[in-house]
Amino acid sequence: MILAFGAYLGGFDGNFIWNRIGAEYSSNVPVWSLRLIPALAGSLCVPLCYLLVVELGYSHLTALGAALLFLMENSLIVQSRFMLLESVLIFFLLLAVVSYLRFHNAQSGSPLRLAWLVLTGVTCACAVGVKYMGLFTYFLLLGLAAVHTWQLIGDRALSNVSSLVARFLALVVLPLLLYLGFFYVHLNLLYRSGPHDQMMSSAFQASLEGGLARITQGQPLEVAYGSQVTLRSVSSKPIPCWLHSHKANYPIRYENGRGSSHQQQVTCYPFKDVNNWWIIKDPGRFVQDLVVSSPPRPVRHGDVVQLLHGMTSRLLNTHDVAAPMSPHAQEVSGYIDFNVSMPAQNLWKVDIANREAEQDVWKTILSEVRLIHINTSAVLKLSGSSLPEWGYRQLEVVGDKIYKGYQPSGVWNVEEHRYGTSLEQRERELELHSPTHIDINRNLTFIAKFLELQWKMLTVKHEDSEHKYSSSPLEWITMNTNIAFEQLCAQIHLIGNFVTWTLANLALAVYVLLFLSYLFRRRRKIEDIPEATWCQLLQAGVVCAGGWAVNYLPFFMMEKTLFLYHYLPALTFQILLIPVVLEHVHTHVCASLRRALHGVVLAGLSSVYLSFRTFSPLTYGQPELSAEQLASLRWRDSWDILFRRR
Repeated sequence: MILAFGAYLGGFDGNFIWNRIGAEYSSNVPVWSLRLIPALAGSLCVPLCYLLVVELGYSHLTALGAALLFLMENSLIVQSRFMLLESVLIFFLLLAVVSYLRFHNAQSGSPLRLAWLVLTGVTCACAVGVKYMGLFTYFLLLGLAAVHTWQLIGDRALSNVSSLVARFLALVVLPLLLYLGFFYVHLNLLYRSGPHDQMMSSAFQASLEGGLARITQGQPLEVAYGSQVTLRSVSSKPIPCWLHSHKANYPIRYENGRGSSHQQQVTCYPFKDVNNWWIIKDPGRFVQDLVVSSPPRPVRHGDVVQLLHGMTSRLLNTHDVAAPMSPHAQEVSGYIDFNVSMPAQNLWKVDIANREAEQDVWKTILSEVRLIHINTSAVLKLSGSSLPEWGYRQLEVVGDKIYKGYQPSGVWNVEEHRYGTSLEQRERELELHSPTHIDINRNLTFIAKFLELQWKMLTVKHEDSEHKYSSSPLEWITMNTNIAFEQLCAQIHLIGNFVTWTLANLALAVYVLLFLSYLFRRRRKIEDIPEATWCQLLQAGVVCAGGWAVNYLPFFMMEKTLFLYHYLPALTFQILLIPVVLEHVHTHVCASLRRALHGVVLAGLSSVYLSFRTFSPLTYGQPELSAEQLASLRWRDSWDILFRRR
């Protein structure tokens, strides 16, 4: 919504399809206003770095050094020059930390103290709203606030009940309410169907204007005997799909030598198709139950049904034959009687997973249903495997006998639904193409939409394969990777300031050594530095080293495709550690070598500036470099530098 606000300011009319990275923008796209907000946020990060170091108790000269290091960091400049969110995220993270430190350092009677606390909560909510990565720093601040609150509780001289309530409201309740508010606005503004609707549940899609809502408008709510339905897998992995069958049989023998029933294939198909339609049939009746009676007889939880394929009239069947791609599970088929010792086993019990009562009716879109095979107790399930060419690369459906608990792959919901009225097969085939006419309104609540959207954001993996510029967290520390952008005749690369990254790693190592040394010596009652200095160093470590750790280490546990820009929030806090460590070493460790240390600092800043200037053509995309000049900037063999042929 932040970038959309920039587009709104620029008068964007929305007539551009954002479906390809690197596509040339049409004249109606306000590129300048879209890039304004990330650029402004990136620029404001520089004074925030200065203020943060000051709030940690260090000198203004040290704070100026932190701001200069941030100012000359090439990777942060690149990210802030495009329509990307990392600079906005870092801005809110830094502002949240500065606001909290301002609150903590302010006098108890200061009129602005409460305002800083409220601003902390607001900016934490904004950071999490920009990207889930904001949670890492938010939890770090909550931990720091918890320690400070615990110390406050132990101070008998203070009446701290109101302060405790204020902290809880500002740091927990307010961010939660604001985060909910962001998505309330988001869902109210974006109420129309879009190109990626299929990732969401049928109920979510049906609540949007257009798309599925246009198809399902007027559908009957209650599934009845004789209903014609499409069954969508609740699982979106590997892709959303619908229970499907077609006039093709399983091969008599598979390539590995195993045999099949040679009955009609049943699959899960990721596109809407007339072969996705099934008829809910009462096993006790035949022709008369292929149409809905008047009044309709609803299907309830626990009922036993048959599912007849609408276009081929084959009954959904499973038996003790191994599935083609999942031999531990049962084959699911459309039953064909070949006059062999393979009787029909086509009875299924309806188990409504999200029922509110034992006699709940099976409802269109809303009910999540397990279909349990009567003969074998197997559950109809999407295995996730793709069938070979003979199965048209469609997804395999199996009967799982060891199914336990709630698994989305074994749960289905009715998405499209009509009441059948035709007895003859030819008439029924025509009916399957016709719309329904009964008007029933069903909208998801905001909370239901909010929770589903959060779950999809956490679990859906958008990249099916490794990206050219994807990387692992271990490659980030030493900048062993880069990301190349190409802009007309020039090149822009996400490459950091090599000297700054090296100094940041060195500062982190020195801080850890200093911390452990002081900790062990204090344990032996040896105090090398005053208590106030120890507390200052400890707090700086929590903010800077802790900020680096919480924004970096979690990526080792993530399965998503990762890129170098994911490291930038961690890098920001690590850069702040450089001047902090330098001031401490200058004041308390190498007091007798201050003149030499001044020379080292000056040489370091000069090296940072030279590195910044060296890579600035790849940061700003100008001037255009020759192939020889580009080759000279390839400081690591693993960097992907684009060489243009003349």
